[in-house]
Amino acid sequence: MPNPTMEQRVAALEQQVAELKAQERNGREQKPWLRALGMFAGDEGMKEIFDEALKLREQDRQRARRSTKKAAKPRAKK
Repeated sequence: MPNPTMEQRVAALEQQVAELKAQERNGREQKPWLRALGMFAGDEGMKEIFDEALKLREQDRQRARRSTKKAAKPRAKK
């Protein structure tokens, strides 16, 4: 099998680039982050992780509320 010429190789690459650009225009690759939506739906392991994360966030909120109450000084009466 003979080696393709430089022109043939460039033409093949141009064809591949055109196909990739067409896919992008069709929206398949336009927003790749959208493909991740829902990927953990129904996954019990991820549900446990999310529940634990929510507990930690609530603990942080409570700690922050306590520290702001301690830091607030009562106003002096005039």
